[in-house]
Amino acid sequence: MVFVSCSMGCNHHNNAWRVAFLLSLLSSSSLEICAHGGDPQVPGYFILGDSLSDCGNNNVLLTTAKANYKPYGIDFPAGPTGRFSNGRTLVDVISELLCLDGYIPSFVTAKDKDVLKGVNYASAGSGIRQETGQHLGQTICLSAQLKNYQITFSQISQILGGDAAAQNHLNKCMFTVGIGSNDFINNFFMPTTYQSSKLYSTDQYAAELISEYSQNLDTLYTYGARKVALFGLGPIGCSPAELARYGASPGSTCVDDINAAIVIFNQRLVAMVDTLNKNYKDAKFTYINILGMSIGNPKVAGRLLKASGGLTGFKVVDAGCCGGQKGCLPLATPCQNRKEYTFWDEYHPTDALNYIYGNRAYKAMAPTDVHPFDISTLAGQ
Repeated sequence: MVFVSCSMGCNHHNNAWRVAFLLSLLSSSSLEICAHGGDPQVPGYFILGDSLSDCGNNNVLLTTAKANYKPYGIDFPAGPTGRFSNGRTLVDVISELLCLDGYIPSFVTAKDKDVLKGVNYASAGSGIRQETGQHLGQTICLSAQLKNYQITFSQISQILGGDAAAQNHLNKCMFTVGIGSNDFINNFFMPTTYQSSKLYSTDQYAAELISEYSQNLDTLYTYGARKVALFGLGPIGCSPAELARYGASPGSTCVDDINAAIVIFNQRLVAMVDTLNKNYKDAKFTYINILGMSIGNPKVAGRLLKASGGLTGFKVVDAGCCGGQKGCLPLATPCQNRKEYTFWDEYHPTDALNYIYGNRAYKAMAPTDVHPFDISTLAGQ
């Protein structure tokens, strides 16, 4: 296997950042499941991103950003695979909802005709910018993930008998991209290690990221992608790791400077989606509002909670089930009540929270969940 890696304002939110985790998430009883034995809604699913989507690509890299050891995967049928969760990732949940035959394999394990059904290229610690996360070791940045995808395109072309047939197949497949968090927490907000915060203002940096992101999506389109969902960044200023690093902002329960930067990036991401849909009439791009699902609109959230019959059961939103506000170490003893935690480790959601994010991405439960349409609508285009 040829493998490409990169080494070769928000004070008005204050406590609402965290409180709204409980206000805006729904009880699992009202969520979607694939009908037993349902037909796949798309012929394949291709995934690009970071640790929120990685299912094992980092296992073969020289990096500290790995999750292929216990207790990671404690609630996943295959055990620790490289997924940064106790169970499923967000993209695993989406795979289920699309009624696909099993979870999508990593690029390093996908073989032969399996690539027709999809490949996961995501890499923990990676970002839009090549240098992002390099202090952790090797990563596969977005442009390198695209190069690996082009390798897959060539494989599909060979299997199906030419580039035209490969394009036709991929035009019908689902694509998701979730990246950018590390460009902030493992780049911009690490001024002693990276220069970006000295070279750009927050707004300028977001603009640079979106410009590079857009160029990579142009490449993805060129190689067949026509149904593309982009995950917005979540409230990483509320993550246990960032709270441990900086402490909560005065009058807040989160690191407001980080969340303010995320808001700026997401606003530009929405605008990019609109531009892509305008430029590529034969393709559909959509934005998945992870931040909005997390902080919510209290009025909308209240109506949803009333309709769903109560709270989700989450009780701990400022510490990871494994490791608290520190890392989840090998053979560590995690919490027993994992469904009560939003974070599995110092950065990554639990299976329970991924389940809710995935369902709301697939079938929007509030007008602000997606823009302009949800993944179920995208699949049917």
